[in-house]
Amino acid sequence: MGGGARLVIGKLRGAIEPGGAGWTLVDVNGVGYVVQCSAKTLAGLPAAGQLASLLIETHVREDQIVLFGFRDAAERAWFRLLNQVQGVGGRVALAILSALTPDELVRALAAQDKARLTQADGVGAKLATRVLSELKDKVGDLALGSEIKAAKGGEGAASGDAVSALVNLGYGRGEAFGAVVQAAERLGDAANVEALVRAGLKALAS
Repeated sequence: MGGGARLVIGKLRGAIEPGGAGWTLVDVNGVGYVVQCSAKTLAGLPAAGQLASLLIETHVREDQIVLFGFRDAAERAWFRLLNQVQGVGGRVALAILSALTPDELVRALAAQDKARLTQADGVGAKLATRVLSELKDKVGDLALGSEIKAAKGGEGAASGDAVSALVNLGYGRGEAFGAVVQAAERLGDAANVEALVRAGLKALAS
């Protein structure tokens, strides 16, 4: 790769071959790619010899190219977000995604639940606090899609409208999202926008 060119792989589709702890081998037309994956992604792969597709994040280092594989776009988006935190590299991000699903990460960040993050290998209390602090204002933008439905346990339209209402009142998107998720879990699926906003305001004021 001369002239500063870099090989970037965004997706692989091929036969899954036996791998090891934290990685699998994807055979694409006779070329075997070593792909690092979370435990949850590895558990969802088909049996050896069967075809599978993985979204890929390519990390280029001075001495090697490392491929990280994901079962869906949500997991890859969280991987990218986690890598923005100082002290969280690719392997630590995968450890977090091995311990928590994207939906569980939404709830942990919304509740500022440090204990949930320290369940991941290599994540101590200090790093967990940094992750919660640096991502609390970014989680809303990533989670207001399908993740907010899972966090609420049902339809997400009312929750999204309630978050927007709190943001319009001057609250940060991260803290507004956290307050609404907690309110939605407490009030249940039948809660309307007004009830979520009231409960959210009460949580933010406490």
